[in-house]
Amino acid sequence: MLNQVETMFDNMLDMMKKLKKATYEKHMKDFLDKNGHFFTEMAQHVEAAADKDAAAKEVAVVFTEAVNKKFSVKGKIRPRTQADLNFFMIYYVFPAVLLAESEDKDLIAKNIRDEWAAKFKDSNIAYADYDKIYGGFRQKIFGIF
Repeated sequence: MLNQVETMFDNMLDMMKKLKKATYEKHMKDFLDKNGHFFTEMAQHVEAAADKDAAAKEVAVVFTEAVNKKFSVKGKIRPRTQADLNFFMIYYVFPAVLLAESEDKDLIAKNIRDEWAAKFKDSNIAYADYDKIYGGFRQKIFGIF
């Protein structure tokens, strides 16, 4: 399940640079085009399970373990890297989970959030859907840029 899910973080730093409304929209579209199958797989796994809570927890554990394995050095993740991972989760991963066409998407997001907080130091993060984050960006500030 979720083989090579950590690859969704490959372009993380580039996707976090100079975030504006238009670039965020483009990055999210590219992110979903490349990684949408992971979110579909998560949703299908939970939907097919008799115990949805246990299945969502399993998805969260597999996901966080893969990320930890990719980014840890000697069992630890640098604070700067962890901050980047947290922001990437907030801006891309959680919105992508919540864009899935599944009635279990909130359960999946909640379990990933909880497992993420338990697994990574200083990572008690919240999540929001794509529309809320996208709506938080402004096109221009005082017409300057």
